[in-house]
Amino acid sequence: MGAVTGIWALAGCSTRDSSGTGRATAWASPRSPEPIGRLPAGVTYREYTVRLPNAGPVRHQVLSVLPSAQVRVGAVHGDRLDTAETVRAMANRVRAVAAVNGSFFDIATSAVFSGYDGDPLGLYVENNTLLSEAANGRTALVLGEGGSAARIAEPRSVSTVLACDGAHRTIDGVDRMPGRIVGCGGAGADVLRGTRGVRTAPAHNKLCEDPDELVLFMRQWGPAAADAGPGSTEAVVGSDGRVVLLRSPGGGLIPAGCRALTGIGEGSAWLRRHARTGATLRITSQVYDGTGHRISGTGLTVVQAGPRLLRDGDVDIDIEANGMPATALTQRHPRTLAGVTGDGALLLVTVDGRDPGGSIGATLEEAAQLMRSLGARDAMNLDGGGSTTMVVNGRLRNRPRGAEGARVRERPVANALVVLPR
Repeated sequence: MGAVTGIWALAGCSTRDSSGTGRATAWASPRSPEPIGRLPAGVTYREYTVRLPNAGPVRHQVLSVLPSAQVRVGAVHGDRLDTAETVRAMANRVRAVAAVNGSFFDIATSAVFSGYDGDPLGLYVENNTLLSEAANGRTALVLGEGGSAARIAEPRSVSTVLACDGAHRTIDGVDRMPGRIVGCGGAGADVLRGTRGVRTAPAHNKLCEDPDELVLFMRQWGPAAADAGPGSTEAVVGSDGRVVLLRSPGGGLIPAGCRALTGIGEGSAWLRRHARTGATLRITSQVYDGTGHRISGTGLTVVQAGPRLLRDGDVDIDIEANGMPATALTQRHPRTLAGVTGDGALLLVTVDGRDPGGSIGATLEEAAQLMRSLGARDAMNLDGGGSTTMVVNGRLRNRPRGAEGARVRERPVANALVVLPR
């Protein structure tokens, strides 16, 4: 990693280093007496505490993964997509050596909650399987792209269904409540609640609605599709693409090896016309970056959140493209950050906050400067606040807090970025 510079290179900065070599730098005031344990070659972990001028102390944790490291970095969700789970539980299940929280998600405390705590918001691709559609244009971390190094992009997703009679239609969503697009930025004529205008761009923590949708439910969602209400129609599709059951209303069990395509409004009418039992439906999904290049790879992982913080080494906080208000620039919160250095190393960083006298968190500008000081050329913001979590070798390394001065508590989240031994 690059040398610490700028506002982060201050007197009193303390570090701990664990790289599997058994050597560690001096740690002036260790936060925890427990050793971190050995890590695979090419994976390092450090902890820092700095004091920002006219602000206060900031404690942060840094995990670095070199391209040569004998590990695989990917993403995992909880036992099912329609519920949340802690990062530590997810990491332990897959025996990850380290993990941080990932995407935004539909949380029960939200004013626009749709009923499924843990449902990822925005693009989520896990092991080359699309499990949540994009909030088109939001920033995302891309891993496993055809053997390439990690990168940060602004992707969109396109899902379609083609019936055997030649009829085709856009699939509006994947693994979410039909008709409700939390965060907006989806396909179709989505209308921002409280307005009359179509909203095609993201709108963070806002709700868009569309009465005419098709939503695809994967088996990973849970045992049953979301309850779509009266008038909805659902086609249960087998692994060979054949419709094994057409039912109404939607929201029934998803048999093993099957997917469910749920329609409301015009989407429901489309299924009744073209998805009779025994008919074949061809369902496809593609992901593209901002240049129109198709994003693909056998182990592809894409986790969308935002905003971007760095582009080619320069601060580039694109809050408007990510649907966030200008006030988000100056808000100080716990942060989870991802970055890619010039030599292709992946940085996963957490910043503690909401702990007066211990760690005050960071603004987006400070987060960008932090990532640049660590050597990142490109960087982005992941879900933060009470979701911010860093786990290394099964131990919680940061101090998650849901509110100012609240007790340390691990929040169940949608998914986690995990470092897995090869």
